[in-house]
Amino acid sequence: MNEKDAIILQYVAEEQSLTKAAEKLYMTQPALTYRIQQMEREFGVPVIMKHAKGTYLTPEGEALAAFAKRMRDEMNAMKDYLVNMRSVVKGTLRLGVASYYGLYKLPPLLRKFKDLYPEIQFNVTCALSSEILDLLAEQEIHVGIVRGNYQWQDAQHLLHDEPICLISHEPIDFKKLPQLPYIHYSAPKLKSSRAAATSLGQTIQAWWHEHYNVPPLIAMQADAYETCKEMVKQGLGYSIVPGVFVTPEDGLYSLELQLNNGESIRRNTWMLYREHTCELAIVERFVEFMKAEH
Repeated sequence: MNEKDAIILQYVAEEQSLTKAAEKLYMTQPALTYRIQQMEREFGVPVIMKHAKGTYLTPEGEALAAFAKRMRDEMNAMKDYLVNMRSVVKGTLRLGVASYYGLYKLPPLLRKFKDLYPEIQFNVTCALSSEILDLLAEQEIHVGIVRGNYQWQDAQHLLHDEPICLISHEPIDFKKLPQLPYIHYSAPKLKSSRAAATSLGQTIQAWWHEHYNVPPLIAMQADAYETCKEMVKQGLGYSIVPGVFVTPEDGLYSLELQLNNGESIRRNTWMLYREHTCELAIVERFVEFMKAEH
């Protein structure tokens, strides 16, 4: 069994579909099936089982996948150790980044960091914050950047926070807000079992109930803040979005939300990592770089 076999088992377990797993691996499905058959012959046990709803690992396949993951983790740890024996800033930095941050903030920061340390490479996963936390817990990544407040017991650093804004095409009479069409952000379904300790949606609901005794008039639902903003720009209603998604160039009316006690509703962005990983020069320098930049 090699590293690619380990990745094959991981993707089959995650996707529960040979077709989707093959797409992620840039393989044809027949080639993937052939490799799984080779593993079954090598170990003498069935690795997968097919049902009407998908393809699953057998108990033997699950045990093999767990072994393969430990093998990959140990290999990655050894690579990191060997590269950093002389404290040389080189090797591959594995990052997990909330999708918004990967789009709006990360690219110029990575460019600047690589200019400082040309010998490094990046392995970046952009996903939902809860999924990033899972990757960090499983030690698949060195550093995670998440949005919102999560339970994390190791090292963390607040990169920045931002206001939550009500946006509309024109100024709004707040007394009439419940009668106006609301373009509602609806978060995509989570693959991760983890949830935010404090939900932004719950905080917005608390703000609403402080001001109104009737629910909002939800006219549209979108799973991306960018979509909500574009609908607002066309005059189709108002929305409530994190401030990072709104710029003066959008030409929108924007108001930062506050609770009745005067507390501003804000969204935090955190850098999370394990303290011991800073023994690796590449992680230590990146953490210090991010703290300086923010």
